[in-house]
Amino acid sequence: MPYNIENVVRQGLIAAVTLACLKARPPEFYQDVLPILQRHCQECHRSGEMAPMPLITYQDARPWAKAIRDAVRRGEMPPWFADPCCGKFANDRSLTGAEISTLANWAEAGAPAGDQRDAPPPVPWADGWNIAPPDAVFEIPPFHVPASGAIEYQYFAVPTHFQQDRWIQAVEVRPGSRKSVHHAVVYIREPGSTWTSGPTKADILQVYAPGAAPEVWPEGMAKLIPAGSDLVFEIHYTPDGKPEIDSTKIGVIFAKRAPEKRVLTLQMDRSDFAIPPGDPDYQVSVWGTLPNDALLLSLFPHMHLRGKAFEFMRILGDGRPEVMLRVSKYNFFWQLDYKLALPLPLKKGTRLVWTATFDNSANHPLNPDPSKEVRYGHQSWDEMMVGFFDVAVDAGIDKRQFFVR
Repeated sequence: MPYNIENVVRQGLIAAVTLACLKARPPEFYQDVLPILQRHCQECHRSGEMAPMPLITYQDARPWAKAIRDAVRRGEMPPWFADPCCGKFANDRSLTGAEISTLANWAEAGAPAGDQRDAPPPVPWADGWNIAPPDAVFEIPPFHVPASGAIEYQYFAVPTHFQQDRWIQAVEVRPGSRKSVHHAVVYIREPGSTWTSGPTKADILQVYAPGAAPEVWPEGMAKLIPAGSDLVFEIHYTPDGKPEIDSTKIGVIFAKRAPEKRVLTLQMDRSDFAIPPGDPDYQVSVWGTLPNDALLLSLFPHMHLRGKAFEFMRILGDGRPEVMLRVSKYNFFWQLDYKLALPLPLKKGTRLVWTATFDNSANHPLNPDPSKEVRYGHQSWDEMMVGFFDVAVDAGIDKRQFFVR
């Protein structure tokens, strides 16, 4: 074909029409939708997890196509509450605009299946675990949860029988009864300690709350369980209307080699607050200074039913505040651990400020009683203000040594 401007224009038009035709093809499950579900949804939407239905197969997802469309358009799913104003996070579950359009257009096209040969390989879930098959699993004895009533925190000490120190690369808490386990904190009780319940300075192996993901620390960073340690499970049960039997367990994966950095879980909290009746915007703050240099790895806010927002802030050397994480719409049923995309170096003496906001008004749909003054307490109708955060320090420094100023 002779090279002239008319031919160039004609070829351009043909290419544009071809591209438009390709774009006009409605999204199909196996080729377009399933990869999105695998990346963002199946961690929770599968058998044994907290989501109400699985989204593994076409038969699973097809009846929920319009509900998926509506949930992603409203920003309700996948659950992710970090304000885009501040910080970047490695475990960001939020969808791109293109992914939202794909799911919505798939539903509006009648949820076509497409060719099953276009499906990506299935995610190899490890016998119910979200981590690889654990090297060791520790489980509490069966606990009978009554159908109703308030239950005080329960504590279960489980020996590890480790004959040598063990560095832990990944860890996952799996409740036996997700309906009745409000939260669980697994502490590392080192040899010689007789602590069995209540406040402790022991290091935390993992915190589980609804929506929490496993902990998998970067290469070269790990938690230490010293030889002869026990794991103490602190579990808060909330009856769900019928008797349940819970056998919560925790699985760990050993690091392949001794790391350069030891991961410690720290927290700043307040328990001396009183939220006035009807107050829609009550703030509680806590601050402290870092006792030694550390790398900040993650941030995990914890409140109860009246929780509205939570902000983690550091004060820079020149006195300017910097928000590291702002959770503008706290959700009691999806309490997430926000893992920084890159570890953030914090110098000794850095001032940290956590601020929680509570809504004790009648406009909060989860508020048990807006006419009540609310104080700190263990039960869900009480409140808590806790900001957990993971830091990495030199491998030879334990939690007690880290707090020596």
